[in-house]
Amino acid sequence: MFFSFVDELRAAGIPASMKEHLILLEALDRDVIDRTPEAFYYLARATFVKDEGLLDRFDQVFAKVFKGVASTYGVQGADIPEDWLKAVAEKYLTPEEMEAIKSLGSWDEIMETLKKRLEEQQGRHQGGSKWVGTGGTSPYGNSGYNPEGVRIGGESRHKRALKVWEGREFKNLDSTRELGTRNIKVAMRRLRRFAREGAADELDIDGTIDGTARQGWLDIRMRPERHNAVKLLLFLDVGGSMDPWVKLCEELFSAATAEFKNLEFYYFHNCLYEGVWKDNRRRFQERTPTWDVLHKFGHDYKVIFVGDASMSPYEITHPGGSVEHFNEEAGAAWMQRVTNTYPASVWLNPIPQEQWGYSHSVRIIRELMNDRMYPLTLAGLDDAMRELSRKT
Repeated sequence: MFFSFVDELRAAGIPASMKEHLILLEALDRDVIDRTPEAFYYLARATFVKDEGLLDRFDQVFAKVFKGVASTYGVQGADIPEDWLKAVAEKYLTPEEMEAIKSLGSWDEIMETLKKRLEEQQGRHQGGSKWVGTGGTSPYGNSGYNPEGVRIGGESRHKRALKVWEGREFKNLDSTRELGTRNIKVAMRRLRRFAREGAADELDIDGTIDGTARQGWLDIRMRPERHNAVKLLLFLDVGGSMDPWVKLCEELFSAATAEFKNLEFYYFHNCLYEGVWKDNRRRFQERTPTWDVLHKFGHDYKVIFVGDASMSPYEITHPGGSVEHFNEEAGAAWMQRVTNTYPASVWLNPIPQEQWGYSHSVRIIRELMNDRMYPLTLAGLDDAMRELSRKT
């Protein structure tokens, strides 16, 4: 059973080594969990899942191998798995518990009755003692009470179900999905580097204990609060082909603002030129020279460009190529200045990565960024944060 579980995990793109398999078996041998399928689920998840982005896929694989429900990695439907239920019961239930559950009948009778109820029932049923439903005393359903129950959907109340049939817990955490604010925050946390700054207004518990032990009297010590010391410079492409990605960029900006104390941002259109701006409504009246940005912020800043890099190649390679003004220097010159000034710099592209090869301008920008262009997915942002963390 467990070998097939490991194979399914690998097929779904979840790293599952023999070492982790042996750790799982050792944990089971040492009885580190309660003898329930749900406890086994959490143990297996803690053993095999090292990345939050894989939680949803793990749930699907676990459902396919141990629960028989539909998943995107296998068949789309399955009958109620009597053999699996029997095997789990024999493994996790004592002989006394087995006899108690048989008060309803044999295992075959329990499962056969459930199948018949599902075939006969039309619509939802609330309360009662026969139909599959909620809040009743039938052995089949949820939110009710029966000591020999099979829970179908809903939430467990009495923790007495033989089988848990419910939806996945982490549908929004998948490394192949585009980002939401919550997932962006999760990925950006890889870029944290904490330092203590400001006034000493936080109790230093360890220091107080150490000082008191050394001095022989109460020696209260304070320390500055910890803050994320990473400095981030964010350049956001706006307008034109970026309009479909406004919501995604807003979520990225919101997450970055929440995660980084030292954050500076500027807007540009299509490609970086000699001027950037803070207010899109006054983009032509109140511009900041790009040279001023390069001189104001030190080399220790990490730079993130956000844009689809979709434009005429001339907007990057030629003076006067901009569609909004006459740029005296090519956009490529300004991109090179930024990457030379800030070694830790990446480009996040909301367009799916498989489409990048169809755009000449995307290829040019990617080359100017020294191939440090990443898709705006959870996996892409995670890779970008790792890249920024490596650069000093």
